[in-house]
Amino acid sequence: MEKVEIKSIFNVKTTLANLNKMCEGNMGDHLGIEFTEVGPNYLVAKMPVDRRTKQPMGILHGGASVVLAETIGSVAGNCVLDETKEYAVGLDINANHLRSATKGYVYGKATAIHLGRKTQVWDIRITSENGEVNYCISRLTMAVIAKREAFTPEMEKFQVNSAE
Repeated sequence: MEKVEIKSIFNVKTTLANLNKMCEGNMGDHLGIEFTEVGPNYLVAKMPVDRRTKQPMGILHGGASVVLAETIGSVAGNCVLDETKEYAVGLDINANHLRSATKGYVYGKATAIHLGRKTQVWDIRITSENGEVNYCISRLTMAVIAKREAFTPEMEKFQVNSAE
């Protein structure tokens, strides 16, 4: 059987180093989120289950799961766009928390459901490292916005191709 190569939906310079640089100094950095894999149509990141991400009951805080989901989905959403012309921002997110995590890492995988001219929809599954345990299923809708006066110099650091 012939192996079929899947063309990537992401920008050429979507590398782990660039993705992790984007998280420096913001919420992702504070919670220890680290991108671990770039696939042809998905991104994966991990987040520790520790004092920063647990609720008082000793389990992973649902809000931390949502931060992981939105971080991966937002980054993925921007990595499919021509960053010189447009950018994507979160419009809506939902999350179904299925099981509790108490230690180690959780892994989020964002896969595109819809990549339109004005909106994107991403499916984010938060699981154990081996993918056998589903902790959370999230859906993120992104608005695609043309760059105009709304684009600020502070946003430069979030451009995928600007980090080398």
